[in-house]
Amino acid sequence: MTHVFQREIGEQMPLAVKGEGIYIVDSNGKRYLDASCGAAVSCLGHSDPDIIQAIKDQLDHMAFAHSTFFSSAPAEELADFLIDSSPNGLEATYFVSGGSEGVEAALKMARQYFVEIDQPARTLFIARRQSYHGNTLGALSVGGNLWRRKPYESMLIKTSHISPCYAYRDQRDEETEEEYGSRVSKELEEKILELGSKNVAAFIAETVGGATAGVIPPVKSYFKKIRQICSKYGVLLILDEVMCGMGRTGTLFACEQDQISPDIMVIAKGLGAGYQPIGAVLVSKRIFKAFKNGSGIFLHGHTYMGHATACAAALAVQKKIKTLDLVRKVKMSGAKLFGDLKDAFGEHPYIGDIRGRGLFIGIELVSDRLTKKPFSSSLKINSQVRRMAMEYGLICYPGGGTVDGLNGDHILIAPP
Repeated sequence: MTHVFQREIGEQMPLAVKGEGIYIVDSNGKRYLDASCGAAVSCLGHSDPDIIQAIKDQLDHMAFAHSTFFSSAPAEELADFLIDSSPNGLEATYFVSGGSEGVEAALKMARQYFVEIDQPARTLFIARRQSYHGNTLGALSVGGNLWRRKPYESMLIKTSHISPCYAYRDQRDEETEEEYGSRVSKELEEKILELGSKNVAAFIAETVGGATAGVIPPVKSYFKKIRQICSKYGVLLILDEVMCGMGRTGTLFACEQDQISPDIMVIAKGLGAGYQPIGAVLVSKRIFKAFKNGSGIFLHGHTYMGHATACAAALAVQKKIKTLDLVRKVKMSGAKLFGDLKDAFGEHPYIGDIRGRGLFIGIELVSDRLTKKPFSSSLKINSQVRRMAMEYGLICYPGGGTVDGLNGDHILIAPP
């Protein structure tokens, strides 16, 4: 009997004892190919000696110093690295311990920003259906994952949700990508006007949709239109790159491929590659200046923000990615993986779509390819796939509710 409160109570979990590159080994010696990096986290694989050494070296100096009293060399250097590498306009880095914390901080930053510039009426947020932004109450509020939201619905912040950019399901036969992108982005403008532009603080979206709908990349020009709409009405654009960022899609930041820069961006997962818990919120010069020249304080914080050892680990991860030119290699490896998956499953009767960017790929399962009809949710196909894959020694990341929060199944693949 375990005294660990597991995600799925009663499930007998294998005991992981060792990581070796792309494999995890359990206590019985069974090896599992980590084809999803857990939840798109372990981008450098497991037990990388350089990252482990960087952690040890930092521990020899100092494990932790509270951010109320000190900064640290790893935090300063990592912040410089991220801002130097980020899209134009981003100026400052706020460190957290993971993606949910990052989204929570981003929402509060957006709200306090408007207080700082004397626009206190801006309290509302707009997000997208079939999205995922984390499990804290604020992150769940803007997220569009129905089954995760359901138990806490009465506790959540009121948020307006518009359509995702989900071409496989929603693009009409007669529409070009450009026309579809225009139509779906126009929903944002309509929602801003419905709520009153002076009342809306921010629009938050995953640059490439993640775990809820199974990797849905935007069509070309969609985010350019979104950026223009946000700028037109003074609404902040928050991009959630917790899962799709830090090289996963073939550029360090996924939004580089959409040729836009957000006002606030949240990163995590591949930032520290699982070697230490870490995330970060990158903010624009305009927002940082408003805080600096206003109250001079962000009314938020967590104990482990800017944790020196976590920052040292993340800095070593990012330096290794840069030194080995791994982001460029993601494009090549991703193209090969995508091609191999298309060759193997492109005509499979129960696979409707294979989609993604770089080494971030989703496979949508259907009961009928022609009609795109999903399997009955009662079959729990995604759970069966996860269990059977584990039996065969494969870690992938299946999910359910792909289509509308209740129906549909997908498999997410995001290898090291």
